[in-house]
Amino acid sequence: MILTGLLVGAALGYVLQRSRFCVTGAFRDLYLTRSTRYFTPFMLAIAIQAVGVAALTSAGVLAPEAASFAPVAVIVGGLLFGIGIIFAGGCATGTYYRAGEGLIGSWAALIFYALFAAIMKFGPLGAFTEAARSRTVGEATIQDTLGVSHWVPTVIFAGLVTALVVWQVRRNAGRPRAALPARRTGLGHYLADIPWSPWVGGVLLGLLAIIAWVTSTASGRNGGLGITTPSAKIVTYLTTGDITLVDWSVMLVLGILVGSFIAAKLSGEFRWRVPDARTILRSVGGGALMGVGAALAGGCTIGNSLVETSLFSYQGWVSLVAIVLGTWGAAWLLMVRPQKAAAASRPAPTLTPAA
Repeated sequence: MILTGLLVGAALGYVLQRSRFCVTGAFRDLYLTRSTRYFTPFMLAIAIQAVGVAALTSAGVLAPEAASFAPVAVIVGGLLFGIGIIFAGGCATGTYYRAGEGLIGSWAALIFYALFAAIMKFGPLGAFTEAARSRTVGEATIQDTLGVSHWVPTVIFAGLVTALVVWQVRRNAGRPRAALPARRTGLGHYLADIPWSPWVGGVLLGLLAIIAWVTSTASGRNGGLGITTPSAKIVTYLTTGDITLVDWSVMLVLGILVGSFIAAKLSGEFRWRVPDARTILRSVGGGALMGVGAALAGGCTIGNSLVETSLFSYQGWVSLVAIVLGTWGAAWLLMVRPQKAAAASRPAPTLTPAA
């Protein structure tokens, strides 16, 4: 059954590559350009998953367990992760699917992300991480605090997201879309020739997240999509040979690479790209920050911002806010501040008096 993780991962990698679905860009663009182009579809993915998981839970198919809330670890980890994804040029899933496209910088970020996640979870800093995450408070979810059914926050959130989607669709109605020449006919044109819209990416991400819950549970793992722990397990397996670490979640992240590679090859977008030394160093540092932050926070933009939020856990929503704030801070440091400094250093234009 763990091979279903490989299939789900391959489908996820294909969807991410064709839709260019980037959570880093979704969070960053809220600050830089005030754009919700990817943020709203990401909220839609959470809502779709929340409704699906709630229905399957009510039917007795799933029994999800929300993570305990360790506020200090979650906030600090989320901020570090948010900073890291800007330095690395992509979040955990973004790094995986871009590595599948042949980006060497993403491979550097991915290796150090997995390495530092392993150090924090299973290595010499494992005790520190465990101690930080053991300082929990109160209930784990919003519905536990309010004493209501899990359907209450699910329905309210789904309604809010629906209103947001309608607003954004109406706002963008009538805008011209670029038409690309077809290299193939029929289904192949839509699967490989044209880029998919963020809406397609968001809807498919939400549906795949539901499928992940079902197939992962069937394999004996009670959980949905996750990137950090399986990445750490790969490093630990390669250094210890412990085959028990290779589970559904490990197959999932390997599948993302496979699916992204297939999509990039079919669309003609795969090629090895080597960045300059400065970008490589940033990718390495960003990957390390991502690994440390995700381990402390208990998840990344997928495990926390997508999956835990759909369970309405405090860890998921607080981590989401912390990651967004970390993203904004790093965007200001690396993008806004240099632009302002460059503008300030330019000499003022001089006016030549008329003859």
